[in-house]
Amino acid sequence: MARLDPHSYNDSTQPETETLDWKARVDFRTQRLHAEATLTLKEASAGPLDLDTRDLEIRGVVDPRGRPLPYMLSPPEPILGSRLRVELPPGLKQLTVRYRTSPGASALQWLTPSQTAGGQHPFLYSQCQAIHARSVVPLQDTPRIRIRYRASLRVPKALKAVMAASFVRREELGVEAEEHYEMPQPVPPYLLAFAVGSLAPKELGPRSRVWAEPELLEEAADEFSGVDDMLRAAEALFGPYDWERFDLLTMPPSFPYGGMENPRLTFLTPTLIAGDKSLVNVVAHELAHSWTGNLVTNASAEHFWLNEGFTVFAERRILEALAGPEVSALHAALGRRSLEEALHHFRAHPNLTALRTHLAGVDPDEAFSQIPYEKGYLLLRAMEDAAGRPAFDEFLRRYLATYRFRALTTEEFVAFADRELPGVLAKVDADAYLNKPGVPPGAPSPRSARLEALVRVRGVVPTADMVKDWTPTEWQLYLEWLPSDTLRDTFRMLDEHFSLTKSRNSEVLVSWLVAALRGGWEPAVARTESFLSEVGRMKYLKPLYGVLSTSREYRGLARALFKKNAERYHPIARQGVELILSRA
Repeated sequence: MARLDPHSYNDSTQPETETLDWKARVDFRTQRLHAEATLTLKEASAGPLDLDTRDLEIRGVVDPRGRPLPYMLSPPEPILGSRLRVELPPGLKQLTVRYRTSPGASALQWLTPSQTAGGQHPFLYSQCQAIHARSVVPLQDTPRIRIRYRASLRVPKALKAVMAASFVRREELGVEAEEHYEMPQPVPPYLLAFAVGSLAPKELGPRSRVWAEPELLEEAADEFSGVDDMLRAAEALFGPYDWERFDLLTMPPSFPYGGMENPRLTFLTPTLIAGDKSLVNVVAHELAHSWTGNLVTNASAEHFWLNEGFTVFAERRILEALAGPEVSALHAALGRRSLEEALHHFRAHPNLTALRTHLAGVDPDEAFSQIPYEKGYLLLRAMEDAAGRPAFDEFLRRYLATYRFRALTTEEFVAFADRELPGVLAKVDADAYLNKPGVPPGAPSPRSARLEALVRVRGVVPTADMVKDWTPTEWQLYLEWLPSDTLRDTFRMLDEHFSLTKSRNSEVLVSWLVAALRGGWEPAVARTESFLSEVGRMKYLKPLYGVLSTSREYRGLARALFKKNAERYHPIARQGVELILSRA
């Protein structure tokens, strides 16, 4: 017996799933999915088959002829959920599990009409990363095992169901409709994704469209109109796009992430709609995942940097191709700042600041941080500097081709890099990145004329002439570099001159609110209160609740705001904020 993923009951001696046929009826009244999952194995087998589940009500397990199969659902364990063990008779290759989900399924968020932009219809969406697919489907919930799938969702006829898969057909059946989808490429379970709501599409280009509630559609289409340029730039760098379409879904405000790279249908937070396309680097990040993460995947959460470090590197190469090296350097500087904050956050758990983590007994959501993103990026940048860009680009293309539609470990990456770029890992001291805490002293640092100009006004109230050409990224860096002892009068002047409390750019606004709250600038409190009731993105919730909860003056306010808004937040976000408040 060997469990290769500490977050799955999957036993490597048991057969692996090849395809999933999934049928589900969406019941908004009870907030449940009534479903059945048919798993087809790669080979006929006999004996125990262990599946991952969380809070699923199992109704029965049958063979292809409908005959019951013996099974046992174990009591739930923290983090992992419950093991569903099915006893397979000799020669069995397919089984069907009939079940329903819990109203508290950790992958699902059910929104009332009042929580949507239109206010008329309910909304449902899934978020399966890292290990939440098991709360929707009983399966081998490890990225090590990729599956193809077919799915049908039965929903109220007034609503539209969309999936991160290829649309097949819609059938209208009385007061309901059934939407059929198929994913022909094998994907890890965390990329199973769907949404149900009042949704409308608008074409962006030959391979892309945006979906949104009708009330947000035009704004979203305008904001993301450059997606085809990104797609062409990415293909020039990393090779052909393997997923046919790159569609976008503008999510409700409660979506906990900036984006989620679900293939064929990337989920995006509405906080990206700033009116000036200044936050579309998140789209570049999710597009980059089409190669680094979706095409080549980490074998478990212990190797998460293989997804995110590569994707940040690829994102910044796309930005450089579209906007130039100065813009890419600004984003790298902002990333370095977020890395320093993450290192400080995990100072009591330095083991979680290495890229190659060991997470037995650790919830991957609690270990989540910018470290695999930004420290992973630094390792790849160091390798690029050591090998030279042309050689590193060739290495990256060979890497993507070698592990296409596969999952790998850090150890496999090291072996591949030593073979393809001899001596480079040793030259950059890759072991210090992979297995040691903190950032190696020789790690690359971003350099650009615009960064140097920004450093010169650090801590000073700039003039209107100084900032007339600043991008939102420069504003972010400026605000995050404000010293902790900045005077309240400085915050007053900044707000009077530049109306930062009214910023439509959520990144700038949050950087401003965090700095202003730390500085005791009272007018920031009211905007923080309203903002925390408008959004559910963890990137914003965590720093704002964090700064409020560490202040003796605002600690009570933080708890009151969370009590008021908790139901608006996704379960993953609620868990993150609860952890922050528990430490206060």
